[in-house]
Amino acid sequence: MPRGFLLLIAAQFTSALADNALLIVAIALLQQQGLPGWWAPLLKFSFTLSYVLLAPVVGPLADALPKARLMAWMNALKMLGLGGMLLPLHPVAAYAVVGLGAAGYAPAKYGLVTELVPPHQLVAANGWIEVSIVCAALLGTVLGGGLVSAPMLALGLNVSLGLLLGLYGLAALLQWGVPDSGARYPEAAWHPVALARDFWAAHRRLWRDAAGGLSLAVTTLFWGVGGVLQFAVLRWATERVGLGLDRAAYLQAVVALGVVAGAALAGRFVPLHRALRVLPAGVALGGLIAAVAPLTTLGPALPLLVLTGAVGGILVVPMNALLQHRGHQLLTAGRSIAVQGFNENLSVLTMLGVYAGLHALALPLVPLMMGFGGLIAAFMLVLMARRRALRRQARLGAGCSGAGQR
Repeated sequence: MPRGFLLLIAAQFTSALADNALLIVAIALLQQQGLPGWWAPLLKFSFTLSYVLLAPVVGPLADALPKARLMAWMNALKMLGLGGMLLPLHPVAAYAVVGLGAAGYAPAKYGLVTELVPPHQLVAANGWIEVSIVCAALLGTVLGGGLVSAPMLALGLNVSLGLLLGLYGLAALLQWGVPDSGARYPEAAWHPVALARDFWAAHRRLWRDAAGGLSLAVTTLFWGVGGVLQFAVLRWATERVGLGLDRAAYLQAVVALGVVAGAALAGRFVPLHRALRVLPAGVALGGLIAAVAPLTTLGPALPLLVLTGAVGGILVVPMNALLQHRGHQLLTAGRSIAVQGFNENLSVLTMLGVYAGLHALALPLVPLMMGFGGLIAAFMLVLMARRRALRRQARLGAGCSGAGQR
C-alpha cells in the first residue's frame, strides 16, 4: 500500500478512536444528569443527522478541496464539539457538532482511498480501512469504559474529556502528513438548488446500477443495524447480565473484535469480482442477533457476539469495495461517497429513532432484538432473490443478443 494510504489509516484510526470513546463518556454524562435510558441512542441520532442533511454539500466539498486538509479541518470541528461538553453544553447538542465534523470527514477519507489506491487493491484497502475502523471501535469502547470507571469518575468527567481532546489533536497532526493525491474534479455549482439536483441525479444513477444498487442496499442495511446493535448490546449487558456501563462497553469491543477478524478474512480471500457471493452472510447476521437476545450469561454469549461481528465484517468489506468501485466509475469519488453516506446514515437515523421510541415505550429487549434479527434475515433473502433475478435477466439478454446476431 502507498505510504500516503498508511498515514491516512493512522489518522482516521486516531480520530475514530476518540469518537467511540467520547460516545461512552457522553452516555455517562447523561446518566450523571439523571436522564432516562432512551436519551442514549439520541446521542448517535444527533451525531448522524449531519450526514443526512449535508449529503448534497459534503461530496462536492470533498472534490473541491485537498481531501487530507479538509479532514484536518473537520477534525478541528470535532474538537470544538468536545469543547462544548466542557462548557458544559448539553451532551446531545455537543455530540451533534462532533457529528458535523465527521460528516465532512467521511467523503474526504473514502474518496482519498479511491484516489491513492488502484482498483485491483480496493478490496484489500477496504479491509485495512474496516479493520482500522473496528479496531478504533474496539479500543475506543475499552478506552471509554476506562474513562467512566470509578477512579476516573472520582477525578471528574472533565478530565476524561480533556484526554480525548488531546487525542483529536494528535489525529489532526497525522492528517497534515497525508499527501495530496493530485486528483481534481470539475467545479461544482454551489447554488443550493443546483447542489440538490446534482446530488439527486448521482443518487438515482448509483441506485439504478445493478451492482451499485445491490451493494448500496446491503451497506445501508448493515450500518443501520450496526447503529442499533451498539446500544442494544449495552442494554442487553446491563439488563440481562447485570453489568455496569464501564464493563458493558467492553462487550461492544467483543463484537468489534469479531468484525476485525471477518474484515481481515474478506480482504484476504474475497476478490472484487466475487463480492456479491457474500450475501448469505447477511442472513446469518440476522439469525445470530436473534440467538443472542434470550441469553443471560456471558459464557455462551461471548462466542456468539464474536461470531456476529465476524459475519458482519465478511459481509461489509466486499460490499463497500464493490460500491466504491462502481461509484468511482459512475460518479466522482466525493459524490459517490456522499450518496453512500446519505443512505447509510438515513438508515441509522431511522433505525435508531424506532429503537429509541420502542425503548421509551418500555418494549422488552428480548422480543425487540429477536424481531430485529428476523427482519434483517428476511431483507437479505429478498436481496439474494433480487440478485438471482438480475443474473437471469442478464443471461436471457445475452442469449437474445446471440440469437439476433445469428
